Amino acid sequence: MAARILSALECPDDTELSISVIGDRSIRVINREYLGKDRPTNVISFSLQEGEFGGINPGALGDVIISADTAAKEAEDGGICFFERLSFLLLHGILHLCGYDHERSGESEAEKMRHKELQLFKILKKEGLLSQSVS
Repeated sequence: MAARILSALECPDDTELSISVIGDRSIRVINREYLGKDRPTNVISFSLQEGEFGGINPGALGDVIISADTAAKEAEDGGICFFERLSFLLLHGILHLCGYDHERSGESEAEKMRHKELQLFKILKKEGLLSQSVS
């Protein structure tokens, strides 16, 4: 799934990405420690291409951390399967690592990110990558 998303975003073939799926307690600690928000969230991305040492390893994009607990709640609330929600959160996190933003920039940037999310999600559905189930 991640490889297909990166390919659709035209990232080089040697792009590296770390993906962690954890629980609400753990993501709450990360959210508090690094982002100053004392609550669980669905996904957090940390870019390795930003900051003082950004660019040291151009192939290492960054980390995507997803809360399985929050993803499961959101899937249930939205009437979709857990795997589909998890996949969307992965896609969302990767877009953040590729420079898309919906929080710190204006509404036009947020709309651009929403459009890209929908575009890529349609590709994943069309290719049958979202019809899998996780046991």
